[in-house]
Amino acid sequence: MPEDLDVQKRILRAELRERRQNQSTRERELATEGITSRLQELIGSTEAQSISCYLSMPSEPNTRPFVNWAEARGIRVLFPVTREDGLLDWTVGEDEVETLGLHGTPEAAGELLGPMAINDVDLIIVPAAAIDASGMRLGWGRGYFDKTLGSMGKCPPVYAVVYDSEFVEHVPREVHDQPVNGVVTPTRIIAF
Repeated sequence: MPEDLDVQKRILRAELRERRQNQSTRERELATEGITSRLQELIGSTEAQSISCYLSMPSEPNTRPFVNWAEARGIRVLFPVTREDGLLDWTVGEDEVETLGLHGTPEAAGELLGPMAINDVDLIIVPAAAIDASGMRLGWGRGYFDKTLGSMGKCPPVYAVVYDSEFVEHVPREVHDQPVNGVVTPTRIIAF
């Protein structure tokens, strides 16, 4: 692999995107069932009453069934909203309305609560391209979650959601990259 970490990351992300795009509909359906069950188990073990969770892109592990389950049980769910300044804002969403964010990612529509709203949750669920055995997260390159997690004084547990094949031995790491406390795949939950 090239020595330049940025190049290493771009190469790995491209490989992961291609793998995701080549998944069959059935593989995605099975992954959604597994992810939903594992996230429900995580809520049960942490007893979280307030969480943050992203709305997944079509190629990502689908978080919507889990979000619907959590909201039906009275768990408060904060959704990230991208901002021009590279920070994340937060909303609880309204009427399950989705919009496209700055980078074409799905986002919940609703009253913005400000970047500090994340400080009040019991559990943070983040997207990732890959997670390595040490808990290092490889994101998709925009740095929103790294900035958010790096700025929190008292951060609750952070779990990344990936497909089983995206839990890898090692991901390239730069100074600004933030680790996670655990990973959720369709078949398992791993705490670091």
